[in-house]
Amino acid sequence: MQNVFCVVGADARQQAAAAALRAAGCTVLGPGAVGYADAILLPMGAGTEQADQADLERLLRAARPGTLVLGGRVGAALRQAAAAAGLELVDYFLRPELACLNAVPTAEGCLALLMRLRERTVWESPFLVLGYGRIGRAVAGRLGLLGGRVTVAARSAEQRAAARCAGHHAAPLAGLERLLPGFDAVVNTVPAPVLGEAQLRQLPPGALIIDLASRPGGTDFAAAKALGLHAEHALSLPARCAPQTAGALVAQTVLSILEERAGAQHPNLKTPERSA
Repeated sequence: MQNVFCVVGADARQQAAAAALRAAGCTVLGPGAVGYADAILLPMGAGTEQADQADLERLLRAARPGTLVLGGRVGAALRQAAAAAGLELVDYFLRPELACLNAVPTAEGCLALLMRLRERTVWESPFLVLGYGRIGRAVAGRLGLLGGRVTVAARSAEQRAAARCAGHHAAPLAGLERLLPGFDAVVNTVPAPVLGEAQLRQLPPGALIIDLASRPGGTDFAAAKALGLHAEHALSLPARCAPQTAGALVAQTVLSILEERAGAQHPNLKTPERSA
């Protein structure tokens, strides 16, 4: 199993990932020692900013042949840079276990925003959650546990049935405009345009929208501002609200990737167990 990591990035999530890797018995090096690493752990979204691209390309060129590059939310620029350096690139954010586990700090961060930006309790307040995937389920479940009156709007009949089984009200997403007048707090998890100007006009004055969908989100933010609505595009909540947990989850995921690769190369070799 590869156990020498070059961890790139100094934000709290990367620092926590480095600490978790050390706790699992790995050696962690900085970018200056990339030539000694078996694997390079890049921060989420690395290479998306033009200013960072040149530094990233230099780092990858300095790596040894065969070094594995691990990045999250990998874009075309990073893929091209890794290919140019002759290095294999794996996107750890595509791992289903990380997507599932990341829903927890995302949901908790959403609750923190709702409680900070509203002047009412979650208890006995109506909430509309758009979408019922991993994050939608996590948000709706926690709002319900705190006494919120949750309605889930989803396209899928199966998701609506699951929401009902979990104790929530459920409605088709196609009927959104009829639902919106009854809610002053909406959480969107659908990564597609669902809250355009026509839908936003149906919300009561001063309504709050927390959009958890990845860029560009599912809300027309310009229209929301023009209508006097408070719309927050709450991106990267795990890193913002729970970087220690978010970093540990990334470390656990990349260790699982390496264990699987070691097992595939040596199917009869048992990899050492690591602490939780």
